[in-house]
Amino acid sequence: MTSLLRHQAYEEERLQRVAEKLPCRETQAGTLLSLMGQPQQYSYPSIFIYGHRASGKSHVMQVLLKELELPHATVSCVECVSVALLFEQLLLSFFGCDAASLLPRSPSLSDFVRIYRQQCSQSPAKQTRYIVMEKAELLRDTDANLLPALLRLQELVEDNVTIILLSEIVWDKFRPNTGCFEPLLLHFPDYSKGELQQILSQDKHPSYSAEFYSSYINILLGVFYSVCRDLRELRHLAALNFSKFCEPLADGKVKETDTHKLWRNIEPHLKKAMQTVYLREVSSLQWEQMQQTEEKETGTVRGLSAHTHVELPYYSKFLLIAAYLASYNPARTDKRFFLKHHGKIRKTNFLKKNEKTSNHLLGPKPFPLDRLLAIFYSVVDNRVAPTASIFSQISSLVTLQLLTQVSHDDQLDAPKYKCAVSMDFMCAISRTVSFDIVKYLYDFL
Repeated sequence: MTSLLRHQAYEEERLQRVAEKLPCRETQAGTLLSLMGQPQQYSYPSIFIYGHRASGKSHVMQVLLKELELPHATVSCVECVSVALLFEQLLLSFFGCDAASLLPRSPSLSDFVRIYRQQCSQSPAKQTRYIVMEKAELLRDTDANLLPALLRLQELVEDNVTIILLSEIVWDKFRPNTGCFEPLLLHFPDYSKGELQQILSQDKHPSYSAEFYSSYINILLGVFYSVCRDLRELRHLAALNFSKFCEPLADGKVKETDTHKLWRNIEPHLKKAMQTVYLREVSSLQWEQMQQTEEKETGTVRGLSAHTHVELPYYSKFLLIAAYLASYNPARTDKRFFLKHHGKIRKTNFLKKNEKTSNHLLGPKPFPLDRLLAIFYSVVDNRVAPTASIFSQISSLVTLQLLTQVSHDDQLDAPKYKCAVSMDFMCAISRTVSFDIVKYLYDFL
């Protein structure tokens, strides 16, 4: 679709190369070219590009700026932990080391503007200079005057410069309360399943045909597309499991066209890998070694994922056990399991019409923080003081996606959580601390 990348300022051959490097993003690249205009003319002061992770924002910008040979500076807001580093990197990219050395030790925005204007007077811009700021949402945590100043930097420095902000959140989350210059907004939508198929199929293995690799990608997306649409993660999974997909072919057991047998061979491995999407507890080499070891020991692939090999702090394991019990046990059974003198309580007295189904089939239920801590103090071996360390470990479990916070962020007095791990994983964690979790589950009475 090179017709979408036509611009009178650039050669057709150069635009053709750009289009080949930007599959499924020709529309967005064409819109950006229209916004940039002629290289010698003034461009719009600021452009805000937003979209989910791995939707092609940085890649499209880098390909356009490098292939069209436009002067630019790419800044990661993650790396620039201070304003001084940001100003130094911008001056270094456009004017060299001498200009960057003119900055004082703790430069202000006025210092940066002054030095930039001095350098512009000595070497004025012949083309539009572009400043690309990745992870721009971190600018909200800097000085209040930095973001509004960057949005109208063209006016402040009196130079042909355009700021391009790349972010995963929408502009409404950025806009300061005091108001600012409104940038042009450009949205990068998520890749569809067909677009992911087209992009991933380009990474075909040289030893196999394009049709064979395309059928593998089709199988991979059939398993992972419902839980993961991140192009980088899918590309990692495709490279990680392709050797296992080709094993029957290398042994001469099947042909390339026998998709059904190839699917039966790879299915348990893909389902196992699906339990560790986004969680890189082990490297790719360690993952392959674990699979080979398990097959040698048992002859089959066990159902436990790499989660069973993750190491957690001692009290984090008990917090996770308490969260699992709180998610799968009715609240009124806590007295039966965690009090010594609870009296005789028969399970039949608990049953109601709507509780004949197993709680494990219904899924985890949300629970408040105070219930989690009450169960935790009951199951842990020794007495633990309710310190900040315990609460920080709960936050770490949420970050690791082992727990899910289901209440709103503004509910600070009574946050609610859900346990997000499987029974197999929980049994493996319990064994490491010699805790028999089955004895405390209502479904197994």
